[in-house]
Amino acid sequence: MKNLIATVKNIWRIEELRKRILITLGLLLVYRIGSFIVLPGVDSARLASATGGGTGLVDLLSIFTGGAFTRASIFALGVMPYISASIIMQLAGIAVPAVQKMQREESGRRRINQWTRYITILICIFQAPGYIYTYVDAPARPDSQFWLVTSVVILTCSTLFVMWLGERITERGLGNGVSLIIMVGILARLPESFLQEFISRTGGGGGLVVVLLEVVIWLLIIAGNILLVQGTRRIPVQFAKRVQGNKQYGGVRNYIPLKVNAAGVMPIIFAQAIVLIPMYLSQAPWWNGNPPQWMQHFSRYESVAYNVTLFIMVVAFTYFYTAITVNPNQLADDMKRNGGFVPGVKPGKQTAGYIDDLLSRITLPGAIFLGFVAILPAFAIAAGVKQGFAQFFGGTSLLIMVGVLLDTLQQIESHLLMRHYDGLMKSGRIKGRQSAAFSMATG
Repeated sequence: MKNLIATVKNIWRIEELRKRILITLGLLLVYRIGSFIVLPGVDSARLASATGGGTGLVDLLSIFTGGAFTRASIFALGVMPYISASIIMQLAGIAVPAVQKMQREESGRRRINQWTRYITILICIFQAPGYIYTYVDAPARPDSQFWLVTSVVILTCSTLFVMWLGERITERGLGNGVSLIIMVGILARLPESFLQEFISRTGGGGGLVVVLLEVVIWLLIIAGNILLVQGTRRIPVQFAKRVQGNKQYGGVRNYIPLKVNAAGVMPIIFAQAIVLIPMYLSQAPWWNGNPPQWMQHFSRYESVAYNVTLFIMVVAFTYFYTAITVNPNQLADDMKRNGGFVPGVKPGKQTAGYIDDLLSRITLPGAIFLGFVAILPAFAIAAGVKQGFAQFFGGTSLLIMVGVLLDTLQQIESHLLMRHYDGLMKSGRIKGRQSAAFSMATG
């Protein structure tokens, strides 16, 4: 406890770090206040009574927006359109050589960022009317075309404002702004979900002992996710000696850390988006309210078909996303160009093959563990945990919380070490989702 107080004092003593923390907290507070501002003309009380708890994509988007989605807030769309646009541009960088070339240049990256904003606006224009008609119940909103147009404009501008908040946090605050906004939205639902679980258990559902057991299991799952996020396999790289004038360069050994989960949370997001397609198809009018049985199974989180399919797709997408994120040939070429080599392996194609084989071996356990993390909420629901609190036992929300917190703590520790203070830990270092050395190695 004494070391913790001393660390907090050191953090507050550094003026730049103190300003960054205050700016971050202030901008996040602005976002949280905006998430409670309901769209003009919407009757929030009637909306709450007309809509249920929500299933599928509604629950997922509600988690990401901190409840703004279910409240018909001006921030109802959150940063999800911006994330979708970023994914589109990232995939375009893989499939389109011209975009891939632009990613290597500073001016090209600025142009890509501008295109990402334009795509975000287009996604909002198409997504906002769909959100209003499918979720905002007709009795709770005005029946006016003018109101619809103004609401679409408000939702689009609000998404751009949230995106601007995220960029300001990244630039002048602490951590990645967009990731912090998503994490704050997730954490905002945690106290209410835990309170509902606590009341349910203490009111005749097992008592305080069961609540404590659930908390212990939850903390163990968080520890496992930290191991998954921080797990790396270091490849030793030896750099050849070279002499220029009276100085000697190279001749040192370094490491390239290959992450066990290089794909991050993206496989779960992609897999959930595809697995939820049958839920939309089951609501088609031609079924007359009686869709096939197999479609009904995919509409429930706890169904066997949903979770088995989700597990398989998460494992498959983990391999796919790792393959397009980490390029062994580029790593081998960069090492060869800088005079580096893996001891015992010839530079060039053999090094690329060695890295590819090693990456495939470490991705398998990471993909399987990530698949289990994706379906853990279903096991929690089957064990009697209420659905709201069960979402924090795994899935996208838990991985985002762990990854963003580690990234933010890593930046705080870097500020402390730069000014010759002790880090946040006595031994070891906090590693975020992306190692700096790995970022440079992958270009």
